[in-house]
Amino acid sequence: IGAYLGAKLLQADFDVYFIARGPHLEAMRANGLKIIDRGDQSFTVDVNVFSDSNEIGPVDFVFLTLKAHSLSSYVPSQLNPLLGPNTAVVTAQNGLPWWYFKKHGGEFDGKNIEKLDPGGKISQILDPSRIIGSVVYLATIIEQPGVIRFQEGDRFTLGELDGSDSIRVNSIADAISAAGMRARVNKNIRQEIWLKLLGNLAFNPLSVITRATLYEMATHEGIVEIARSSMEEATKIANELGIRIPISIEKRIEGVRSVGHHKTSMLQDLESGRPIELEAMLGSVEELGKILNIKTPYISALYSCTDLLTRT
Repeated sequence: IGAYLGAKLLQADFDVYFIARGPHLEAMRANGLKIIDRGDQSFTVDVNVFSDSNEIGPVDFVFLTLKAHSLSSYVPSQLNPLLGPNTAVVTAQNGLPWWYFKKHGGEFDGKNIEKLDPGGKISQILDPSRIIGSVVYLATIIEQPGVIRFQEGDRFTLGELDGSDSIRVNSIADAISAAGMRARVNKNIRQEIWLKLLGNLAFNPLSVITRATLYEMATHEGIVEIARSSMEEATKIANELGIRIPISIEKRIEGVRSVGHHKTSMLQDLESGRPIELEAMLGSVEELGKILNIKTPYISALYSCTDLLTRT
C-alpha cells in the first residue's frame, strides 16, 4: 500500500521519501519502483528510498503503512527522526488502531489497548496530537521485489482523532485526490474503522481456518452463522463505545458475497509465510469485550483457533 500510494503521489509531483527493507529496498535502488496499475497499465518511478529514517530527517507527513504487528518494533527506532515540530502521522493499519482511546473523551480517554501497544511503547514515542487516522479501501500485492500490482479499490477515509476539520487532514485528502485516488474526511473516523472491521474480524480468521474464498464462506450456511454471531458481538462492543454502525450485518455479509472468489489479506499473508494481523483484527476486540464486560464467545473462539493454527 505504501509503495503504491507513494508512487502515485510522485506522479502527481509531490516530494516523497520511501523507507524499505531487504530485497524490496535493493530492487528499488537498482531499478526504481514499478507499478502495474489498473488495466495492466504500468509505469516506473525513480525513488528516494532509504533503509534508515535518520538519512531522511523531519518531514511534513508520515504514512505508516506497516502491518499492525510490525509497529511496536518499528516506531521506537525509526519514527522519531522523521518528526519535526508540525509533522503529522497518518496511520493505515487494518483492524483497531493502537490509538483508539487517544483523544476519545469520556471514561476510557487515553486508555492503552495492550494487545496493540504492549507496554505503551508506541504511545511513549508518538504524541496523539500528531496522529491522523485512516481507513484504506485499496488492495495491492508485491509481485516481486520493486514491483507492485494494483488489485482493487482506490478509496481512503481520513479523520482527526478528535473529530475536528483541520487544514492538515484536508491537505492530505487533497493530495491523495490529486494522485488519482478518492479521499474523504470523516469527522467520526472510529465509526469508519468499525464498519470495515466488522467484516474483517469474522471472515479473515475464518478464511485462515477454512482456506476458503470470500464467496465460498459467504455462501456456506454454517460459516455465515459463525460470522454473523461474531459480528453481533463486535456490534455490541461498538455500540457500548458510542458507535452506531450504519450498515446492517446482513448487508455486510451480502457485500462479502459480492466480492466473489477472493482470498482475504490474512489468508494471503498466511500462505506467503508472513505474520497475520491477528491482534488488530481479533485480539484487541476480545480485549475491549473484557474491558466493557461484554461476553465474546465467538470472537474468542475464532481468536484462539487462529492463534493456535498460526503457531503450529
